[in-house]
Amino acid sequence: MKKVTGLGGIFFKCEDPKAMNEWYAKNLGLPTSPYGTTFDWLHTGDPAKKGTTVWSTFPQTTPYFNPSVKPFMINYRVEDLVALVAELKKDKVTIVDEIAEYDYGKFVHVLDPEGNIIELWEPVDAPEQSAGA
Repeated sequence: MKKVTGLGGIFFKCEDPKAMNEWYAKNLGLPTSPYGTTFDWLHTGDPAKKGTTVWSTFPQTTPYFNPSVKPFMINYRVEDLVALVAELKKDKVTIVDEIAEYDYGKFVHVLDPEGNIIELWEPVDAPEQSAGA
């Protein structure tokens, strides 16, 4: 079974998310918003499929990374999240929450052996938009 298919996002805590977004925009050219930025790309195996990778800052006080105490979280793109979670449970991986489903995909959070929170995302990939669309 195919597991991780790519990097879905990088999320990190900081003292002042707004100032960090502004710094990255000014100094590194990231087109940030209050939610960070999104990098769009096309699948190499199927160039008609569009994918995204997110970069986002969070306040130090965010509970979103709990129960991890680390100041970052990595999101990995996966295929067949339900089957993957079943495999992870068999291997006694700590599953933090239940699978949540949204218009843009399914998500679940797990912990690695050092307590780092990992977000697994089965995206709903959109086909590439044509110039006339």
